[in-house]
Amino acid sequence: MLEVKNLTFNVHENGVERSIVENISFQVQDGEMLVITGPNGGGKSTLAKVLMGIEKADGGQILLDGEDITGYDIDHRAGAGIGFAFQQPPRFKGMTVNKLLSLAAGRELSEPECCKMLSAVGLCAREYIKREVDGTLSGGEMKRLEIATVLARHHKLCIFDEPEAGIDLWSFSMLIQQFEKIHQKKEESLILISHQERIIQMADRIMVIEGGKVAAIGPRDEILPTLLDKGESCVCMDRE
Repeated sequence: MLEVKNLTFNVHENGVERSIVENISFQVQDGEMLVITGPNGGGKSTLAKVLMGIEKADGGQILLDGEDITGYDIDHRAGAGIGFAFQQPPRFKGMTVNKLLSLAAGRELSEPECCKMLSAVGLCAREYIKREVDGTLSGGEMKRLEIATVLARHHKLCIFDEPEAGIDLWSFSMLIQQFEKIHQKKEESLILISHQERIIQMADRIMVIEGGKVAAIGPRDEILPTLLDKGESCVCMDRE
């Protein structure tokens, strides 16, 4: 279980301190899917980076299965069982796709294992397995590869920052299937940051963040109708 208590992250701009994440508290139970949504610029991606240890919190506490990981860096949080998929995945010139997947899995993967992971995120496996993870890959291809790296290892908690961004309809449907499989097994907790209605509809609970604060949190059937009734710009209609 993830437990977040009064998490705060500030930035300094022109000598003025401003809160991007302000006293946010919530929990994610084992096997639960929490979807975080809200207006652009509200602090959702920053919150995800603070949870992963990419940014250091200015206040608050983060507990994973009762263990205080607030002071952990990104490597130690990964070791504790947190996986993370960036909104804009990094590139690694000189590294092949199969090598990247093996590093993510923590062991040498066979070619059939790599192919299975690539196929699961909508990539023609044999066309990509020996390619370099560099500028020759499109943004959508990079997004799918990074999600494959998260799926390559079992985690206690997986965080996906706008997984739908930059991918086509067919690949989007493949990703939905993967999230449904993970969720059905109830072996990993999921945090998905998304504006996409189809992803939001999968959630057990929804948290809305506005201006760095929790504007609403609760069961999907309680929060989603409110968002749709208000015509919130943070929710995009289904692609299909």
